[in-house]
Amino acid sequence: MDLSDKVALVTGAGSGIGRAVAQSLATAGAKVMVADFNEETAARTCAELKKSGAEAVSRRTDVSKTEEVQQLIAFTIQTFGRLDCAVNNAGIQGELASTADCTEENWDRIVDTNLKGVFLCMKYELREMLRRGSGAIVNIASNFGVVGSPQMPAYSASKHGVVGLTKTAAIEVAARGIRVNAVCPGPTLTPLAEAVIKDTPGIIEAINSRLPIGRMASPEEIARAVAWLCSDEATFVVGGIFPVDGGYVAQ
Repeated sequence: MDLSDKVALVTGAGSGIGRAVAQSLATAGAKVMVADFNEETAARTCAELKKSGAEAVSRRTDVSKTEEVQQLIAFTIQTFGRLDCAVNNAGIQGELASTADCTEENWDRIVDTNLKGVFLCMKYELREMLRRGSGAIVNIASNFGVVGSPQMPAYSASKHGVVGLTKTAAIEVAARGIRVNAVCPGPTLTPLAEAVIKDTPGIIEAINSRLPIGRMASPEEIARAVAWLCSDEATFVVGGIFPVDGGYVAQ
């Protein structure tokens, strides 16, 4: 995969899958705009990319805020002159609760970040890409954007929304040189997941028993699928919803 001379934006790039995606795109030759709600982790990812020889800049962004997303896209163009690839990864899990017990505050916080955030990013990414007549967008949904999950009504609904939004945008802009797709990761060994596993005896065995492949993913495995969708190796892939989940939703 060759992304030389391409400019890529990755939201939620301060840690986990987002950081791995930023690293994968940089390794393929892209210049990377690193965006995250956490300014410190965004700067850390940016420093790692620069240390490996990549061109990278970081910016703190709350993707649920229209003005901050507009400023992020404008800053990307001001810094690099263009936007070729965008990976809308920023998201939160929120509190676990049944549908009957999920608070409105929890619902709003999750949906604002996971669904509204992707919508806002796509809105302004697409405007820039449409001006140029080319581009690739990859939205990070979830295996729970394809199937439901008990105790996660807001999260699952938000990720199902990302899947629908991806398909809709994809068919709107395909004839204008822009590809929109989504990746649906399964359980992944991010730092957050590792902390939960450490504090919850037996949970890793329970998770692995539900996966046909018998193990969780590494962030890098998810990132490689994302990088492929951003590259010219996937030029005929439009509106695809790709579970990268060790076979979870195939069951």
